[in-house]
Amino acid sequence: MSRPDVRENGPPGADGTDGSAAAPRRRHTPTTPPSFREAGMEAALRTLELTVRGRLDGLLQGNHLGLVPGPGSEPGESRLYVPGDDVRHMDWAATARTTAPHVRETMADRELETWVVMDLSASLDFGTADCEKRDLAIAALAAVTHLTRGGGNRIGVLVATGEKLVRIPARGGLAHAQGMLRRVASTPRPAEGTRGDLAAAVEQLRRPPRRRGLAVVISDFLGEPEWERALRALSARHELLAVEVLDPRELELPDVGTVVLADPESGRQREVTITPLLAREFSAAAAEHREQVAAALRRCGAAHLTLRTDSDWIADVVRFVLARKRAWSGGR
Repeated sequence: MSRPDVRENGPPGADGTDGSAAAPRRRHTPTTPPSFREAGMEAALRTLELTVRGRLDGLLQGNHLGLVPGPGSEPGESRLYVPGDDVRHMDWAATARTTAPHVRETMADRELETWVVMDLSASLDFGTADCEKRDLAIAALAAVTHLTRGGGNRIGVLVATGEKLVRIPARGGLAHAQGMLRRVASTPRPAEGTRGDLAAAVEQLRRPPRRRGLAVVISDFLGEPEWERALRALSARHELLAVEVLDPRELELPDVGTVVLADPESGRQREVTITPLLAREFSAAAAEHREQVAAALRRCGAAHLTLRTDSDWIADVVRFVLARKRAWSGGR
């Protein structure tokens, strides 16, 4: 069951403010992404860079082992097949010559190319906890950039707002990474009522075909999973990472009485009175939708990282990366 984004326009004080334009900004905790509003963007970017470096430096041992497993795309030596080998790597010439099944190993690429599909549609301009989902998505991009940068690696971004699609070419180096984050953070917000199209953005990542690398999709994955087919096609060539950005108000409704719920991507609004029954039905529908998203990502073969606006996002990234490293090393 799909569900629109939820935006509260309730009475003053429902969201913890006095309802006025001069209400004080929410105080950030050390693990809260900074706000990338135009006035303080440069300071926010510097704060984010220091936070990411301070918490993630030393996490990786060696080159880009945090997000991408070892096999590469360069052909290596042929060896006998053993149960569990990927049949897509069968060496049919050696198999025919020796009458025994062989697979061809691959050598890890010396350089990694990462492409990120960045969903900055109107539903990301929402947040009721420590930050907006948009800020958290930009922080996730900074983490991915830091974890894959270095050693000649390159990273590029496709920014999808629903109004336009911005392509930032893949390049390497610190200056490119900083400029890329600045350009993404300064992307104009789409007008309310503009519907995003994540499937179209993922399709654009497949054209033209690129060498094997890492494809990252950062989105809230709201609505029907129309992106599944495109993402599954992308997985045939690339390692996939899906970063799901959530806000607690999308999982449960607070007991605040009568509120106006709005879908920012269609502009539709509806005034409702939140009752215990409505809150339970909303929570059940939200949980069902999240499971549908998780199941679709599993079918696509994507690694799934969930970040929330009310949690320590850096700690969530660290746990995710360490779990993947343990899995690749056989639990060691």
